[in-house]
Amino acid sequence: MSDVLKLTAVFIAILSLLRLKWNIGYVLLAASGLLAIFYNMPFSALVSTLHATVTDTVTVKLFFSLTLIRVLETILRENRIMARMTEASRKLLKSKKAVIVSMPMLIGMLPSLGGAYFSAPMVEEASKGLKMKPEEKGFINYWFRHPWEYVLPLYPGILLASALTGISLRSFMLANTAYAMLVIVTGFLFSMRGVNGQFEVRSGGPEAGADLKGKKDLSSFLPLAIVLSLVMALNIELHYALLAVIVPLWALYRTSPARIVRTLRHGFALEVIILIFGAMLFKFMMDSSGAVVRLSHHFGESGVPALPVLIILPFISGLLTGLTVGFVGSTFPLLISIAGGAHLNEMTLAFAAGFLGVLLSPVHLCLVLTREYFKADAWGIYRRIVPASLIIMAAAFAEYFIL
Repeated sequence: MSDVLKLTAVFIAILSLLRLKWNIGYVLLAASGLLAIFYNMPFSALVSTLHATVTDTVTVKLFFSLTLIRVLETILRENRIMARMTEASRKLLKSKKAVIVSMPMLIGMLPSLGGAYFSAPMVEEASKGLKMKPEEKGFINYWFRHPWEYVLPLYPGILLASALTGISLRSFMLANTAYAMLVIVTGFLFSMRGVNGQFEVRSGGPEAGADLKGKKDLSSFLPLAIVLSLVMALNIELHYALLAVIVPLWALYRTSPARIVRTLRHGFALEVIILIFGAMLFKFMMDSSGAVVRLSHHFGESGVPALPVLIILPFISGLLTGLTVGFVGSTFPLLISIAGGAHLNEMTLAFAAGFLGVLLSPVHLCLVLTREYFKADAWGIYRRIVPASLIIMAAAFAEYFIL
């Protein structure tokens, strides 16, 4: 069986199991097993891959980041901090649409592992009272956090692309700006069509919070602002930044030991462990089986014209890995060779195609977490993602020929 058929079978299996409402963690474990079978991986390689998955620093950081995000979310919700944040946004931004998308866009500036799980409860809070399906809320939370990865140098994907191609970071950012803007435009185009007007401003009462004093009271945003500042300005890793906020909040609200234990149990849930292990094992199995590398060489040696390869190769890699650095690192060196050098119009087209693969990937962690939080049907979210992605891809083609 060729590599194309093997990976197609794996991808179809993933989609089929998701359609059957399997937990995504177990789906990815099953997909990892299929990769091991299709590529006849020896037992020693399986053991080595399992060991690498469990001990990898990204796996460990992802585990602590996700669990601490769940802990912080519980603290913000139980102490009504999140409700006051939403009310403050309503008073400042007023527009219902602006309030709903503000949280995923703000959190999206933070290149965090599992950040979508941070903004999801804020979208839920902001959309209370509005007739919005879980799939629409999921699309908003997922889509509006992703314009930044095209242009924000805090994200490793664009930095790696610049380093591999030798194209200046500024040039890459400028070329990708149109895609970032289209993410925002298409987000409004395919969601919140029935949402109009402004939120009513409430001056007091339990929902607004007794300490909310008009538009000037932004103290409810301090926990989030501190996390963002520690990560973005001081380059502190997310799990440490979360701890630096969680511990003082427990002290401020005089949280009892029993309540702390209960909150930690919520954070360190079995579903989180299975989710992280499944996602990371699949990523490592893709690497150790040689699936992505062999697929890249297959396209490179088949004599296919350069333009289709510039699109198909990063797109498939992004689709299978769900990681920007995954498609950039595994395909860009080969693409540069096939294209006869690193040219801005070709590399920005490849980046756009690869990142759309990431956005459409069923193993993209942000999509996995968003779907899990809102209990949304995957196909309901995809019905919005696919047409929005096609518009961005059309713009990428146009920019390719213009440049």
